[in-house]
Amino acid sequence: MNRSPNSLRLSALAASVVLVLGPALTLPAVAAEAAPVASVTPAASAQLPRPTGPHPVGRSSLHLVDRDRPDPWVPSAGPRQLMVSMYYPARPGTGGPTAPYMTTEEARHLIELRAPDVTVPPEVISGVRTWAHTDARPARGRFPLVVLSPGFTFPRATLTGLAEDLASRGYAVALVDHPYENAGTTLPDGRTLPCAICDDFSTIGGDAVAESRARDVSFVLDRLTGRHPAWRYARVIDARRIGMAGHSIGGNSAAATMAGDARVRAGVNMDGTFFSKVPEGGLDGRPFLMFGAEARQGDESWHRTWADLDGWKRWMTVAGTDHGSFTDVPLLADLVGIPDTAQVPYERSLALTRAYVAAFFDQHLKGKPQPLLDGPSPDNPEVSVRLP
Repeated sequence: MNRSPNSLRLSALAASVVLVLGPALTLPAVAAEAAPVASVTPAASAQLPRPTGPHPVGRSSLHLVDRDRPDPWVPSAGPRQLMVSMYYPARPGTGGPTAPYMTTEEARHLIELRAPDVTVPPEVISGVRTWAHTDARPARGRFPLVVLSPGFTFPRATLTGLAEDLASRGYAVALVDHPYENAGTTLPDGRTLPCAICDDFSTIGGDAVAESRARDVSFVLDRLTGRHPAWRYARVIDARRIGMAGHSIGGNSAAATMAGDARVRAGVNMDGTFFSKVPEGGLDGRPFLMFGAEARQGDESWHRTWADLDGWKRWMTVAGTDHGSFTDVPLLADLVGIPDTAQVPYERSLALTRAYVAAFFDQHLKGKPQPLLDGPSPDNPEVSVRLP
């Protein structure tokens, strides 16, 4: 892989790029013949779409250090470090200001890696307005936990639109950054760790990345649900109801985590190649949702995984989307002046992603039947449903 402007403008609608290069080169979704991007200065800060659930949303940040495991990509850095954003249902009127979308340095690293020819200041991205309030008091009760894992090279912030919505609907959400696998991760001491393996994905292998992330997630679960949890509001987590969803390699990591950690009861892959295979015997009957763009219909790993899944399963295809449509990346691309080639606009693709991911977890973690998952919906003509 390389970082040339041409490589960063590969269309996500090209099946060969999606299926061969997978999580590394499918965003931004820009036509290969696009002209150099000009400087763009938006008149006002962009804001994520409002969460759709009844709860206000709180957010806390955690810095977790696995002292029993050296960093898999940069062993000289010492123990594996993770940054986790915790989203949760909050009590109205509590907490500080709305949480920052990402740090300015994370935004700078993201622009340098994914769109090096743009001249937009990083504050345009880091200044995206969110809805979650910092350290708000949690709502009363206990809630299912959903872990979210982002795509390769992308910081955890790119799943904020989904994370906030799940929290507003009554979930605790652990949004995990996997350092050295994304453009940049800012630690509490102010350092921003750069991507160490972004040019080496094909050499390292997607299976190794997915399996490493599975270990990351299991450690996060240990620290959230153990006897001495790392999060001060961990009492709101119902450890008997844990799910995981991810985008791209993060979606493959959801399956890899379930294969090795029985605590995760349900999983979602949002448009990620299954580099790490589901065991031939399946996932012990646990439910799994495959939710992706039309190009996945040509992905052999999806067909193989569909056959191996042994529990409740759905394969949902969203017409008019591309690889990034299941994240906030189309919004960020627009802010730096990169047009999106997906036919479905960001607000609509996010609304569909929110609706179907929440319905899946409502059914399998909350026990609430969701007819939306059982066939086509006249309200969502973009979504086709494959049943077992």
